[in-house]
Amino acid sequence: MNTPAPAEAIGVTVAHVSKRFTHAVKGEVHAARDVSLDVAPGEFLTLLGPSGCGKTTTLRMIAGFEMPDEGSIAFGGHDVTRLPANQRGIGFVFQNYALFPHLSVFDNVAYGLAVRGESGSEIGRAVGDVLALVGLAGYERQFPAQMSGGEQQRVALARAIVIHPRVLLFDEPLSNLDARLRVQMRDEIRALQKRLAITAIYVTHDQEEAMAVSDRIAVMNRGSIAEIGTAETLYHSPRSRFVAEFIGRANLVAAQVIAVRDGYVDVAALDRQLAIPRQGSALAAGTRCLLLLRPEAIVLGEPDATSGTLAGTVRTRTFLGEKIEYTIACAGVTLQVVRHSQGVTDAFAPGAAVGVQIARGAGTLVADASQGDSP
Repeated sequence: MNTPAPAEAIGVTVAHVSKRFTHAVKGEVHAARDVSLDVAPGEFLTLLGPSGCGKTTTLRMIAGFEMPDEGSIAFGGHDVTRLPANQRGIGFVFQNYALFPHLSVFDNVAYGLAVRGESGSEIGRAVGDVLALVGLAGYERQFPAQMSGGEQQRVALARAIVIHPRVLLFDEPLSNLDARLRVQMRDEIRALQKRLAITAIYVTHDQEEAMAVSDRIAVMNRGSIAEIGTAETLYHSPRSRFVAEFIGRANLVAAQVIAVRDGYVDVAALDRQLAIPRQGSALAAGTRCLLLLRPEAIVLGEPDATSGTLAGTVRTRTFLGEKIEYTIACAGVTLQVVRHSQGVTDAFAPGAAVGVQIARGAGTLVADASQGDSP
């Protein structure tokens, strides 16, 4: 089998792009507002955000399905802002697969090559190679209605890559699949993208999916990019409350800076003085902010007033196989806590008193927009 080998990977630059629509009820709506992105050659970048945040509109402008009102888009340094989609060299995988129901798998995958005027022998070879690549060798004469959702998604992926696109675009491609198949397909998409070394831009509202497939993630909110970074950076060191709450699960606790010293910021939070690792610019003493504690950063144990632990009470306990999720009433707030399941010994029941500790080195300070302060 010959792996399809697209041309050398190219970068994608989106510069200050905006798009407005007129809504019958809402009036003028900014679907995308001053969006800028630099996607490196061969990078897998995901646009992540809630419904209506502008991620799909941004993707459609990159594809050429929508024209921006302002700004520019370049592929490999060449301006494509006004080029139609069929002249941009893209492969596009749609949410609903968009397969032709009256065509066989072979003819669905071959469609783009036939439109280009490729020879029959070249089409046959290319389609055979790409179907083998996505695990559908022997399915050439099947029709979409005879296939499962996962198989149809593989056909859609094969159709997108058989034309050797310069850029591969995905619009929520796994949202119609069940949970187990979504995990399988996201792993396959990631592996295939790396194997082909092709630049990819992926849209999803699923945080776990974004973290699993991406080199970097651009989190969008209200038509703009809130933050962009690796999954690890966005999870552990978000700069805004929105990103802290949208990426993973978050405990956000009111805090105030007491002092700044080498490597740490001392804050008052949870009726305690806590030393939080210093990140970025220093915070002035007296600054109000939020202390971000991820559920896994909170350690539960037996109550022990002499050890300096916080006193807590279990509100809820949810067993989820490999982990147990708790909500704990502590210092006037409710904390989410996650522990790896340790058998019957890990059984803090609702109503039980527990000791609460913050793992050493855990915690991130985040701007509290309501206070107008910026850490």
